[in-house]
Amino acid sequence: MTPAELSRTVLRSVRGAVEEQELSVPVPARIVVRPAPRPGCGDYASNVALQLARPAGRPAREVAEILRKRLAGSPGIARVEIAGPGFLNFTLGDEAQVALVREVLAQGSGYGDRSDRTNLSARSPRTAEAGSADGSAAGAGAREVVVAEALARIEVAAGASDRSCAVPVPHPPDLVALLARLGSDEARWVLLRPAAHDPVRVPERPVQRESNPRFRVQYAHARARALLRNAGELGFSGEPGDVGLPVGEGASGVPDEVARRSGTGEGAGTQGASAARTLQGLLTLLATYPSVIEATARLRAPDRVVRHLEATADAFFRWHDDFPPLPVGEQKPLAVHRARLALAEAAGTVLANGLRLLGISAPEYL
Repeated sequence: MTPAELSRTVLRSVRGAVEEQELSVPVPARIVVRPAPRPGCGDYASNVALQLARPAGRPAREVAEILRKRLAGSPGIARVEIAGPGFLNFTLGDEAQVALVREVLAQGSGYGDRSDRTNLSARSPRTAEAGSADGSAAGAGAREVVVAEALARIEVAAGASDRSCAVPVPHPPDLVALLARLGSDEARWVLLRPAAHDPVRVPERPVQRESNPRFRVQYAHARARALLRNAGELGFSGEPGDVGLPVGEGASGVPDEVARRSGTGEGAGTQGASAARTLQGLLTLLATYPSVIEATARLRAPDRVVRHLEATADAFFRWHDDFPPLPVGEQKPLAVHRARLALAEAAGTVLANGLRLLGISAPEYL
């Protein structure tokens, strides 16, 4: 279940409460659902009850309780809790996590892309914008041109149907020189990574090691692809499912709901709690990728995609260490290995899609 799907579910609960006169409020156009602010607060949270409290003329926690009862037992939602003055915290069920991986894999390169690809060829070409008032890129510097090219792709992916396909403008001399010195991938990453108000820091040369975030993102994608190749050599493929226990929590791979989902209660040690957060962190980043693309297009800030890819790559490596997708030694591939492989492929898909929008390659080998 993605945040967008959860948002629609919460919106239906509000609409139902209004129709059955449990609440007397205007039904909002949309409900904002965000990743939980900290561990122990579920997977996602919403302040919808606080927003509705004043027009309803009722305490926020009372509004939250009305919605909680309606949401309890909804498909994909394992638990709904009320926190603080009236926040709703949602813990998703295992089936929601499996559905998310299945959705990413089913959509593939189209995940996070809301464009009508059947009509792209019919759109009239336009010059890539460089942020000027008239949309002209003439005379733009290296940063402006690269940002404009990335935004043109991101806007199409976000479903900005009123915009047409972009025609790249001629590269200015400073961009040509930077591309020659750093290579296309590093040069574009360097120019896209800073926020609009931050300066660009150009390295002397590209560094192919983990200290370079561009390398980490590309390496994470390459690692995900390598896992698929290695699994094929072992005779198995990915299948969305339960990823089981982290390393050291159980040799059989049979999941322990308490240790894996919440990290609390009997039998849940520090390692189990940390691994549960690692798993949820990766799933949240995969689920929120489409909304990041939409926000990037709306705010015209490609650095948001860059930061999301960095976070996804780092989360992938942490998860990979806790939940190895491949069997070890003489161990036969189990269902958890197929499930982990599917999640690794989903992570690689998101990384590839984001890199493509930035105009940066997603290598199979690195």
